[in-house]
Amino acid sequence: MSGKGQSAAGVIHVIGGGLAGSEAAWQAARLGARVVVHEMRPLHSTQAHRTDRLAELVCSNSLRSDDAENNAVGLLHEEMRRCDSLIMRAADASRLPAGGALAVDRDAFSARIQAAIEAEPLIELKREAIEALPQADWGSTIIATGPLTASALAEAIAAETGERSLAFFDAIAPIVHADSIDRAKTWRQSRYGKGDGADYINCALDKAQYEQFVSILLAADAVAFHEWEATTPYFNGCLPIEVMAARGRDTLRWGPMKPVGLTNPATGRRAWAVVQLRQDNALGTLYNIVGFQTKLRHPEQLRVFRTIPGLEQAEFARLGGLHRNTFINSPKLLDQALRLKSRPHIRFAGQITGVEGYVESAAIGLLAGRFAAAEQQGEMLARPPAATALGALLAHITGGADSTSFQPMNVNFGLFPPLPAGTITRANRGEKKPLMAKRALAELGEWLAPTKEAAE
Repeated sequence: MSGKGQSAAGVIHVIGGGLAGSEAAWQAARLGARVVVHEMRPLHSTQAHRTDRLAELVCSNSLRSDDAENNAVGLLHEEMRRCDSLIMRAADASRLPAGGALAVDRDAFSARIQAAIEAEPLIELKREAIEALPQADWGSTIIATGPLTASALAEAIAAETGERSLAFFDAIAPIVHADSIDRAKTWRQSRYGKGDGADYINCALDKAQYEQFVSILLAADAVAFHEWEATTPYFNGCLPIEVMAARGRDTLRWGPMKPVGLTNPATGRRAWAVVQLRQDNALGTLYNIVGFQTKLRHPEQLRVFRTIPGLEQAEFARLGGLHRNTFINSPKLLDQALRLKSRPHIRFAGQITGVEGYVESAAIGLLAGRFAAAEQQGEMLARPPAATALGALLAHITGGADSTSFQPMNVNFGLFPPLPAGTITRANRGEKKPLMAKRALAELGEWLAPTKEAAE
Protein backbone atom coordinates (compact mmCIF):
# COMPACT_ATOMS: atom_id res chain seq x y z
CA MET A 1 0.00 0.00 0.00
CA SER A 2 1.46 3.31 -1.01
CA GLY A 3 -0.39 5.70 1.27
CA LYS A 4 -1.35 7.92 -1.69
CA GLY A 5 -4.75 8.70 -3.14
CA GLN A 6 -6.73 7.11 -0.29
CA SER A 7 -9.78 9.14 0.71
CA ALA A 8 -10.83 8.67 4.31
CA ALA A 9 -12.84 11.71 5.36
CA GLY A 10 -13.66 11.72 9.03
CA VAL A 11 -11.12 9.03 9.89
CA ILE A 12 -7.85 9.47 11.76
CA HIS A 13 -5.15 7.18 10.40
CA VAL A 14 -2.47 5.97 12.81
CA ILE A 15 0.58 4.41 11.19
CA GLY A 16 2.28 2.07 13.66
CA GLY A 17 0.80 -0.08 16.41
CA GLY A 18 3.48 0.36 19.05
CA LEU A 19 3.09 2.13 22.38
CA ALA A 20 2.56 5.58 20.86
CA GLY A 21 0.30 4.41 18.06
CA SER A 22 -1.88 2.31 20.34
CA GLU A 23 -2.19 5.17 22.83
CA ALA A 24 -2.95 7.71 20.08
CA ALA A 25 -5.70 5.51 18.66
CA TRP A 26 -7.19 4.88 22.09
CA GLN A 27 -7.25 8.56 23.05
CA ALA A 28 -8.78 9.63 19.74
CA ALA A 29 -11.50 6.98 20.04
CA ARG A 30 -12.22 8.05 23.64
CA LEU A 31 -13.02 11.47 22.21
CA GLY A 32 -15.39 10.01 19.62
CA ALA A 33 -13.15 9.84 16.55
CA ARG A 34 -13.06 6.93 14.13
CA VAL A 35 -9.54 5.53 13.81
CA VAL A 36 -7.71 3.14 11.50
CA VAL A 37 -4.46 1.69 12.86
CA HIS A 38 -2.02 0.45 10.20
CA GLU A 39 0.49 -2.06 11.59
CA MET A 40 3.01 -3.75 9.28
CA ARG A 41 3.65 -6.79 11.46
CA PRO A 42 3.42 -9.73 10.79
CA LEU A 43 3.71 -8.91 7.06
CA HIS A 44 7.03 -7.20 7.79
CA SER A 45 8.90 -7.78 11.04
CA THR A 46 11.95 -6.10 12.55
CA GLN A 47 15.24 -7.23 14.06
CA ALA A 48 13.94 -6.55 17.57
CA HIS A 49 10.29 -7.71 17.61
CA ARG A 50 9.43 -11.35 18.27
CA THR A 51 5.60 -11.26 18.02
CA ASP A 52 2.95 -9.47 15.96
CA ARG A 53 1.23 -8.01 19.03
CA LEU A 54 0.56 -4.32 19.39
CA ALA A 55 2.74 -2.39 21.84
CA GLU A 56 5.32 -5.17 22.19
CA LEU A 57 8.16 -4.21 24.53
CA VAL A 58 11.43 -5.00 22.77
CA CYS A 59 13.98 -3.78 25.30
CA SER A 60 13.51 -3.74 29.08
CA ASN A 61 10.21 -4.70 30.73
CA SER A 62 10.47 -1.72 33.07
CA LEU A 63 8.60 1.56 32.72
CA ARG A 64 11.05 2.91 35.30
CA SER A 65 10.21 4.71 38.55
CA ASP A 66 6.58 4.88 39.66
CA ASP A 67 7.29 7.53 42.31
CA ALA A 68 4.96 10.39 41.35
CA GLU A 69 6.37 12.78 43.97
CA ASN A 70 10.11 12.54 43.47
CA ASN A 71 10.65 11.25 39.94
CA ALA A 72 9.59 12.91 36.70
CA VAL A 73 8.76 9.66 34.92
CA GLY A 74 6.68 8.55 37.93
CA LEU A 75 4.84 11.85 37.69
CA LEU A 76 4.29 11.21 33.98
CA HIS A 77 2.79 7.81 34.91
CA GLU A 78 0.29 9.52 37.19
CA GLU A 79 -0.60 12.21 34.67
CA MET A 80 -1.25 9.58 32.03
CA ARG A 81 -3.41 7.57 34.42
CA ARG A 82 -5.52 10.68 34.94
CA CYS A 83 -5.84 10.98 31.15
CA ASP A 84 -7.23 7.41 30.96
CA SER A 85 -4.09 6.07 29.30
CA LEU A 86 -4.45 2.60 27.78
CA ILE A 87 -0.72 2.00 28.22
CA MET A 88 -0.92 2.74 31.95
CA ARG A 89 -4.07 0.63 32.34
CA ALA A 90 -2.26 -2.33 30.82
CA ALA A 91 0.92 -1.67 32.81
CA ASP A 92 -0.88 -1.51 36.14
CA ALA A 93 -2.80 -4.72 35.33
CA SER A 94 0.42 -6.53 34.28
CA ARG A 95 2.62 -5.28 37.10
CA LEU A 96 5.51 -7.34 38.50
CA PRO A 97 7.49 -6.79 41.71
CA ALA A 98 10.34 -4.35 41.00
CA GLY A 99 10.93 -2.20 44.05
CA GLY A 100 10.00 1.39 43.29
CA ALA A 101 9.86 0.72 39.55
CA LEU A 102 6.89 -0.21 37.38
CA ALA A 103 7.90 -3.45 35.66
CA VAL A 104 5.43 -5.55 33.67
CA ASP A 105 4.90 -9.02 32.31
CA ARG A 106 5.63 -8.06 28.73
CA ASP A 107 3.36 -10.70 27.14
CA ALA A 108 0.37 -9.87 29.36
CA PHE A 109 0.99 -6.17 28.80
CA SER A 110 0.87 -6.29 25.00
CA ALA A 111 -2.00 -8.81 25.02
CA ARG A 112 -4.14 -6.45 27.10
CA ILE A 113 -3.43 -3.53 24.79
CA GLN A 114 -4.22 -5.51 21.65
CA ALA A 115 -7.45 -6.85 23.17
CA ALA A 116 -8.58 -3.32 24.08
CA ILE A 117 -7.81 -1.97 20.60
CA GLU A 118 -9.57 -4.87 18.87
CA ALA A 119 -12.63 -4.53 21.12
CA GLU A 120 -13.04 -0.79 20.53
CA PRO A 121 -15.78 -0.29 17.88
CA LEU A 122 -14.35 3.06 16.74
CA ILE A 123 -10.94 1.52 15.95
CA GLU A 124 -10.15 -0.63 12.90
CA LEU A 125 -6.85 -2.52 12.85
CA LYS A 126 -5.31 -3.15 9.43
CA ARG A 127 -2.24 -5.34 9.01
CA GLU A 128 -0.44 -3.58 6.17
CA ALA A 129 2.67 -1.56 5.45
CA ILE A 130 2.49 2.13 4.58
CA GLU A 131 5.44 2.94 2.35
CA ALA A 132 5.00 6.65 1.64
CA LEU A 133 3.80 9.79 3.33
CA PRO A 134 0.00 9.97 2.97
CA GLN A 135 -1.36 12.79 0.84
CA ALA A 136 -3.82 15.34 2.20
CA ASP A 137 -6.85 13.45 0.89
CA TRP A 138 -6.18 10.78 3.49
CA GLY A 139 -7.16 13.30 6.12
CA SER A 140 -5.59 13.42 9.56
CA THR A 141 -2.66 11.02 9.96
CA ILE A 142 -0.41 10.22 12.91
CA ILE A 143 2.94 8.59 12.14
CA ALA A 144 3.97 6.58 15.19
CA THR A 145 6.31 4.07 13.59
CA GLY A 146 8.86 4.34 16.36
CA PRO A 147 12.58 3.73 16.27
CA LEU A 148 12.28 0.81 13.85
CA THR A 149 10.49 2.60 11.02
CA ALA A 150 10.45 0.51 7.83
CA SER A 151 13.04 1.62 5.32
CA ALA A 152 10.63 2.76 2.59
CA LEU A 153 8.66 5.02 4.92
CA ALA A 154 11.86 6.22 6.62
CA GLU A 155 13.24 7.22 3.25
CA ALA A 156 10.01 9.08 2.45
CA ILE A 157 10.23 10.95 5.75
CA ALA A 158 13.86 11.79 5.12
CA ALA A 159 13.08 13.03 1.62
CA GLU A 160 10.33 15.29 2.96
CA THR A 161 12.25 16.66 5.94
CA GLY A 162 15.79 16.67 4.63
CA GLU A 163 16.96 15.24 7.95
CA ARG A 164 18.94 12.13 7.01
CA SER A 165 21.47 11.86 9.79
CA LEU A 166 19.37 11.78 12.96
CA ALA A 167 19.73 8.25 14.23
CA PHE A 168 21.20 6.34 17.17
CA PHE A 169 21.65 2.75 18.30
CA ASP A 170 19.60 1.07 21.01
CA ALA A 171 20.83 -2.10 22.72
CA ILE A 172 18.76 -4.87 24.31
CA ALA A 173 19.54 -6.59 27.63
CA PRO A 174 19.66 -10.41 27.92
CA ILE A 175 17.04 -12.48 29.79
CA VAL A 176 17.94 -15.46 32.01
CA HIS A 177 15.85 -18.48 33.01
CA ALA A 178 15.29 -18.13 36.76
CA ASP A 179 15.91 -21.79 37.55
CA SER A 180 19.41 -21.58 36.06
CA ILE A 181 20.55 -18.93 38.58
CA ASP A 182 22.69 -20.30 41.45
CA ARG A 183 20.71 -19.08 44.47
CA ALA A 184 23.49 -20.19 46.86
CA LYS A 185 25.67 -17.40 45.45
CA THR A 186 22.98 -14.70 45.23
CA TRP A 187 20.50 -12.95 47.51
CA ARG A 188 17.24 -11.08 47.10
CA GLN A 189 17.15 -7.39 47.99
CA SER A 190 15.91 -4.13 46.52
CA ARG A 191 18.27 -1.17 46.67
CA TYR A 192 17.58 0.72 49.91
CA GLY A 193 14.78 -1.75 50.68
CA LYS A 194 12.32 -0.24 48.21
CA GLY A 195 9.21 -2.15 47.13
CA ASP A 196 8.85 -5.27 49.23
CA GLY A 197 12.60 -5.11 49.91
CA ALA A 198 13.43 -8.25 47.94
CA ASP A 199 12.43 -7.61 44.35
CA TYR A 200 15.85 -8.15 42.75
CA ILE A 201 18.27 -11.07 42.63
CA ASN A 202 21.77 -9.78 43.36
CA CYS A 203 25.12 -11.20 42.23
CA ALA A 204 28.07 -9.83 44.24
CA LEU A 205 31.58 -9.32 42.86
CA ASP A 206 34.64 -8.55 44.94
CA LYS A 207 37.33 -6.27 43.55
CA ALA A 208 39.31 -9.06 41.86
CA GLN A 209 36.19 -10.55 40.29
CA TYR A 210 35.07 -7.16 39.05
CA GLU A 211 38.47 -6.35 37.51
CA GLN A 212 38.51 -9.73 35.79
CA PHE A 213 34.96 -9.21 34.48
CA VAL A 214 35.82 -5.80 33.01
CA SER A 215 38.96 -7.19 31.35
CA ILE A 216 37.06 -10.07 29.77
CA LEU A 217 34.27 -7.74 28.67
CA LEU A 218 36.64 -5.28 27.01
CA ALA A 219 38.39 -8.08 25.14
CA ALA A 220 35.16 -9.67 23.90
CA ASP A 221 34.12 -9.59 20.26
CA ALA A 222 31.27 -7.23 19.44
CA VAL A 223 29.05 -6.99 16.38
CA ALA A 224 30.78 -4.98 13.68
CA PHE A 225 29.12 -1.88 12.30
CA HIS A 226 28.38 -1.32 8.65
CA GLU A 227 30.18 1.64 7.14
CA TRP A 228 27.02 3.77 7.22
CA GLU A 229 26.54 2.98 10.93
CA ALA A 230 30.01 3.95 12.10
CA THR A 231 29.22 7.57 12.99
CA THR A 232 25.73 6.99 14.44
CA PRO A 233 25.71 8.06 18.11
CA TYR A 234 24.32 6.04 21.00
CA PHE A 235 21.70 7.41 23.36
CA ASN A 236 23.40 7.69 26.77
CA GLY A 237 20.40 6.23 28.59
CA CYS A 238 20.79 2.86 26.85
CA LEU A 239 24.51 2.39 26.23
CA PRO A 240 25.82 -1.11 25.58
CA ILE A 241 27.66 -2.35 28.66
CA GLU A 242 30.91 -2.80 26.75
CA VAL A 243 30.75 0.82 25.56
CA MET A 244 30.32 1.97 29.16
CA ALA A 245 33.25 -0.19 30.29
CA ALA A 246 35.47 1.34 27.64
CA ARG A 247 34.93 4.78 29.21
CA GLY A 248 36.79 3.77 32.36
CA ARG A 249 37.29 0.69 34.54
CA ASP A 250 35.09 2.04 37.32
CA THR A 251 32.26 3.23 35.07
CA LEU A 252 30.22 0.04 35.52
CA ARG A 253 30.45 -0.03 39.31
CA TRP A 254 29.07 3.49 39.42
CA GLY A 255 26.49 2.63 36.78
CA PRO A 256 24.48 -0.59 36.34
CA MET A 257 26.76 -2.50 38.75
CA LYS A 258 26.72 0.07 41.56
CA PRO A 259 26.64 -1.65 44.98
CA VAL A 260 25.14 1.22 46.99
CA GLY A 261 22.01 0.48 49.01
CA LEU A 262 22.75 -3.26 49.07
CA THR A 263 24.29 -5.45 51.76
CA ASN A 264 25.65 -8.89 50.92
CA PRO A 265 24.34 -11.22 53.67
CA ALA A 266 27.28 -13.57 53.11
CA THR A 267 29.73 -10.90 54.32
CA GLY A 268 27.52 -8.37 56.10
CA ARG A 269 29.13 -5.66 53.96
CA ARG A 270 28.59 -3.89 50.69
CA ALA A 271 30.15 -5.72 47.74
CA TRP A 272 32.64 -4.05 45.41
CA ALA A 273 30.12 -4.36 42.54
CA VAL A 274 26.70 -5.96 42.11
CA VAL A 275 24.82 -7.30 39.10
CA GLN A 276 21.05 -7.12 39.59
CA LEU A 277 18.43 -9.28 37.90
CA ARG A 278 14.80 -8.14 37.71
CA GLN A 279 11.73 -10.36 37.23
CA ASP A 280 10.59 -10.26 33.60
CA ASN A 281 7.33 -12.23 33.55
CA ALA A 282 4.39 -12.87 35.89
CA LEU A 283 5.35 -16.50 36.44
CA GLY A 284 8.75 -15.45 37.78
CA THR A 285 10.51 -17.83 35.39
CA LEU A 286 12.48 -15.14 33.56
CA TYR A 287 14.82 -12.42 34.84
CA ASN A 288 16.57 -9.73 32.85
CA ILE A 289 20.06 -8.52 33.69
CA VAL A 290 19.49 -4.89 34.62
CA GLY A 291 21.45 -2.38 32.56
CA PHE A 292 23.29 -5.06 30.56
CA GLN A 293 22.34 -3.90 27.09
CA THR A 294 24.97 -5.21 24.72
CA LYS A 295 26.14 -5.58 21.15
CA LEU A 296 28.48 -8.49 21.90
CA ARG A 297 28.23 -11.50 19.62
CA HIS A 298 26.02 -14.21 21.10
CA PRO A 299 28.79 -16.75 21.89
CA GLU A 300 30.74 -13.96 23.60
CA GLN A 301 27.71 -13.05 25.71
CA LEU A 302 27.48 -16.61 27.00
CA ARG A 303 31.20 -16.65 27.82
CA VAL A 304 31.32 -13.22 29.46
CA PHE A 305 28.09 -13.23 31.45
CA ARG A 306 28.73 -16.73 32.84
CA THR A 307 31.76 -15.34 34.67
CA ILE A 308 29.37 -13.45 36.98
CA PRO A 309 28.99 -15.22 40.36
CA GLY A 310 25.65 -16.99 40.37
CA LEU A 311 25.36 -17.05 36.58
CA GLU A 312 28.00 -19.68 35.85
CA GLN A 313 25.32 -22.09 34.59
CA ALA A 314 22.87 -19.47 33.37
CA GLU A 315 20.55 -20.41 30.53
CA PHE A 316 19.39 -17.49 28.41
CA ALA A 317 15.85 -17.09 27.09
CA ARG A 318 17.07 -14.13 25.04
CA LEU A 319 20.54 -12.80 24.40
CA GLY A 320 21.26 -9.12 23.99
CA GLY A 321 21.05 -7.38 20.64
CA LEU A 322 21.38 -4.08 18.85
CA HIS A 323 19.06 -2.16 16.58
CA ARG A 324 19.16 1.16 14.79
CA ASN A 325 16.93 3.87 16.18
CA THR A 326 15.73 6.79 14.05
CA PHE A 327 14.12 10.08 15.03
CA ILE A 328 13.32 13.40 13.40
CA ASN A 329 14.48 16.87 14.35
CA SER A 330 11.15 17.73 15.97
CA PRO A 331 12.01 21.26 17.23
CA LYS A 332 12.68 22.24 13.62
CA LEU A 333 10.04 20.18 11.83
CA LEU A 334 6.94 20.06 14.07
CA ASP A 335 4.56 22.73 15.27
CA GLN A 336 3.28 22.89 18.84
CA ALA A 337 0.45 20.44 18.07
CA LEU A 338 2.92 17.84 16.71
CA ARG A 339 1.99 18.59 13.07
CA LEU A 340 4.61 18.41 10.34
CA LYS A 341 5.00 22.03 9.27
CA SER A 342 5.37 21.13 5.59
CA ARG A 343 2.30 18.83 5.67
CA PRO A 344 -0.04 19.86 8.52
CA HIS A 345 -2.39 16.90 7.99
CA ILE A 346 0.43 14.68 9.30
CA ARG A 347 1.39 14.44 12.96
CA PHE A 348 4.27 12.53 14.47
CA ALA A 349 4.13 10.71 17.79
CA GLY A 350 6.29 8.50 19.95
CA GLN A 351 9.98 7.79 19.90
CA ILE A 352 10.41 8.99 16.34
CA THR A 353 9.82 12.53 17.69
CA GLY A 354 12.98 12.37 19.78
CA VAL A 355 11.59 11.39 23.16
CA GLU A 356 13.29 8.45 24.80
CA GLY A 357 11.60 5.77 26.84
CA TYR A 358 8.45 3.68 26.71
CA VAL A 359 6.35 6.04 28.81
CA GLU A 360 7.54 9.20 27.07
CA SER A 361 6.73 7.64 23.68
CA ALA A 362 3.23 6.68 24.81
CA ALA A 363 2.74 10.15 26.32
CA ILE A 364 3.38 11.85 22.98
CA GLY A 365 0.99 9.37 21.38
CA LEU A 366 -1.59 10.36 23.97
CA LEU A 367 -1.24 14.02 23.05
CA ALA A 368 -1.22 13.39 19.30
CA GLY A 369 -4.44 11.39 19.54
CA ARG A 370 -6.15 14.10 21.55
CA PHE A 371 -4.93 16.89 19.27
CA ALA A 372 -6.09 15.02 16.16
CA ALA A 373 -9.54 14.19 17.57
CA ALA A 374 -10.15 17.77 18.72
CA GLU A 375 -9.06 19.15 15.35
CA GLN A 376 -11.39 16.77 13.53
CA GLN A 377 -14.26 18.14 15.62
CA GLY A 378 -13.37 21.68 14.61
CA GLU A 379 -11.72 22.57 17.90
CA MET A 380 -8.19 23.42 18.95
CA LEU A 381 -7.09 21.60 22.07
CA ALA A 382 -4.93 23.69 24.35
CA ARG A 383 -1.44 22.38 24.99
CA PRO A 384 -0.99 20.87 28.45
CA PRO A 385 0.62 23.37 30.84
CA ALA A 386 4.41 23.48 30.69
CA ALA A 387 4.49 22.79 34.43
CA THR A 388 3.08 19.30 33.83
CA ALA A 389 5.22 16.35 32.75
CA LEU A 390 3.16 16.05 29.56
CA GLY A 391 3.55 19.75 28.83
CA ALA A 392 7.25 19.88 29.67
CA LEU A 393 8.01 16.96 27.36
CA LEU A 394 5.91 18.39 24.54
CA ALA A 395 7.46 21.84 24.92
CA HIS A 396 10.95 20.36 24.75
CA ILE A 397 10.46 18.53 21.45
CA THR A 398 8.43 21.28 19.77
CA GLY A 399 10.76 24.18 20.39
CA GLY A 400 12.32 23.95 23.82
CA ALA A 401 15.31 21.98 22.58
CA ASP A 402 18.05 23.38 20.38
CA SER A 403 17.36 22.05 16.89
CA THR A 404 21.04 22.29 15.96
CA SER A 405 22.05 19.73 18.60
CA PHE A 406 18.78 17.85 19.20
CA GLN A 407 19.14 14.40 20.76
CA PRO A 408 16.64 11.99 22.39
CA MET A 409 15.54 12.97 25.89
CA ASN A 410 13.81 11.26 28.80
CA VAL A 411 11.37 13.32 30.85
CA ASN A 412 13.12 14.96 33.81
CA PHE A 413 12.48 17.85 36.18
CA GLY A 414 15.07 19.91 34.31
CA LEU A 415 12.49 20.32 31.52
CA PHE A 416 9.94 21.90 33.89
CA PRO A 417 9.67 25.65 34.51
CA PRO A 418 11.10 26.60 37.93
CA LEU A 419 8.90 27.14 40.94
CA PRO A 420 8.10 30.79 41.79
CA ALA A 421 10.98 32.71 43.33
CA GLY A 422 11.21 32.22 47.07
CA THR A 423 9.29 28.91 47.08
CA ILE A 424 12.42 26.89 47.80
CA THR A 425 14.73 27.86 50.65
CA ARG A 426 17.57 26.09 52.39
CA ALA A 427 15.09 24.80 54.92
CA ASN A 428 12.80 23.09 52.40
CA ARG A 429 15.01 22.39 49.37
CA GLY A 430 14.36 18.67 49.80
CA GLU A 431 10.73 19.42 48.93
CA LYS A 432 11.47 20.85 45.49
CA LYS A 433 10.45 17.80 43.47
CA PRO A 434 7.29 17.04 45.50
CA LEU A 435 6.24 20.68 45.14
CA MET A 436 6.83 20.58 41.38
CA ALA A 437 4.80 17.35 41.20
CA LYS A 438 1.97 18.85 43.26
CA ARG A 439 1.88 21.89 40.95
CA ALA A 440 1.89 19.63 37.89
CA LEU A 441 -1.08 17.55 39.00
CA ALA A 442 -3.07 20.63 39.97
CA GLU A 443 -2.48 22.23 36.57
CA LEU A 444 -3.20 18.96 34.79
CA GLY A 445 -6.58 18.83 36.54
CA GLU A 446 -7.41 22.29 35.21
CA TRP A 447 -6.35 21.27 31.69
CA LEU A 448 -8.51 18.13 31.81
CA ALA A 449 -11.55 19.83 33.34
CA PRO A 450 -13.19 21.00 30.05
CA THR A 451 -12.91 17.51 28.55
CA LYS A 452 -14.43 15.92 31.64
CA GLU A 453 -17.26 18.45 31.68
CA ALA A 454 -18.01 17.77 28.02
CA ALA A 455 -18.11 14.03 28.67
CA GLU A 456 -20.61 14.53 31.48
